[in-house]
Amino acid sequence: MFIEVFGNNPIMKVLDFLITFQSFDYSLTEIAKNSGVSYSTLQTFWDKLKKNKIVIKTRRVGKSDLFKLNTYNPAIKQLIKLDWNLMKGSQEEITAFN
Repeated sequence: MFIEVFGNNPIMKVLDFLITFQSFDYSLTEIAKNSGVSYSTLQTFWDKLKKNKIVIKTRRVGKSDLFKLNTYNPAIKQLIKLDWNLMKGSQEEITAFN
């Protein structure tokens, strides 16, 4: 639903993935693969996400840093609420038509 409303661009794909699986942390390779964005494209905007505290580093496993959505960021809290409301509104629409 998030992608439908905000567009099918790389940043939205990554945010959609991270919102959906916000309880888990991932390496950049896993984020790229699971969000359907190429690794090189992810690298072009990843520093902005870190700088703006949209994502945070959680730990290091071997040579890989793991990251997750920063659910303490007030803007991210609102984004998660928006995503939830979009899904809820979509469900209500489907139910109304049945």
